[in-house]
Amino acid sequence: MGKALIIGCGGVASVAIHKCCQNSEVFEEIMIASRTKSKCDALKEKLDGGKTKIYTARVDADNVDELIALIDGFKPDVVLNLALPYQDLTIMDACLATGTNYLDTANYEPPDTAKFEYKWQWAYRDRFKKAGITALLGSGFDPGVTGVFSAYAQKHLFDEIHEIDILDANAGDHGYPFATNFNPEINIREVTAKGSYWENGKWIETEPMEIKRVYNFPEIGEKDIYLLHHEELESLALNIKGVRRIRFFMTFGQSYLTHLKCLENVGMTSIEPIMFEGRPVVPLQFLKAVLPDPATLGPRTRGKTNIGCIFKGIKDGKPRTHYIYNVCDHQECYREVGSQAISYTTGVPAMIGAMMLMTKTWDKPGVYNIEEFDPDPFMDALNKWGLPWQQIENPELVD
Repeated sequence: MGKALIIGCGGVASVAIHKCCQNSEVFEEIMIASRTKSKCDALKEKLDGGKTKIYTARVDADNVDELIALIDGFKPDVVLNLALPYQDLTIMDACLATGTNYLDTANYEPPDTAKFEYKWQWAYRDRFKKAGITALLGSGFDPGVTGVFSAYAQKHLFDEIHEIDILDANAGDHGYPFATNFNPEINIREVTAKGSYWENGKWIETEPMEIKRVYNFPEIGEKDIYLLHHEELESLALNIKGVRRIRFFMTFGQSYLTHLKCLENVGMTSIEPIMFEGRPVVPLQFLKAVLPDPATLGPRTRGKTNIGCIFKGIKDGKPRTHYIYNVCDHQECYREVGSQAISYTTGVPAMIGAMMLMTKTWDKPGVYNIEEFDPDPFMDALNKWGLPWQQIENPELVD
């Protein structure tokens, strides 16, 4: 079918690469490119021998000229940006210059301030449309599958959706006193930022971790959940017509919160550089360097994740409530692809989104969030490629 260039070689990229190789009818050739080529080579060595032909390269994803040269040399049908969110715009610039489809799993974020919004990427809409290429934003799980669930609910389950609660629960235990399940820098920036939710056409801001609820999740039981701001709220508020309130909740254990508060109190979560022995050091980046690498958590993480959406609205004039969710087992993910479920639940949708673009199942030029496409083929692919979803009518609600 075609070629994909995958930029990044961390936990999520590793899962997506494994899945591309499983889906060799679509992904005949892939190139893995990262700042550290040895990591790409090690993954290629592990996966070589299958039907998908694998190449590797070194690239600095902050350097547009290097990216353009790499894309021009390999000529992929799609670029999967599985690097850092700071690099979204340089990779989009390179895709524009080369006329190549683009996909990512997280919105652009400026390195100097914790901002979770789409305005920088939405500014590329006209240029991508004029170039005749597609940028698919947020093809992970949240954002990503949660948007597909929302589009599916809008298409099949409701005449009007009034409320959406996105619930992200991780009941996995890695045995460390403190570690993050994905990039520590991004994770801690998310958690320490002010929370917010969208209600009646405006944003309501909250203090970090101010709003706490308890929810009884299928297969993992009762968990504390906290309201955070998350970027998909912004796009869903625009694309799910008539919605009145959208909130995002994530689970955190008490040990995690206690450690995080201590680190915050001593300044280790700051993104402001400080001078240390004559040179500037960003405390959060230093903290990232001393924490366990999320990619190493797979063999020691046990338990399950449950991520999904509760929808409340009207169908045929009557109130309806539906819960669509996926449960993923950390150990099963590790046995299959060598990664824990947090990377798995993001990496699989990245492959599926790329497949939608490569097969032209989703084919319209411009810059789009995932819920702007027909959800049905993506929902079918989730069941086929390792993230089966379940649906409950009239579930328990979050107050």
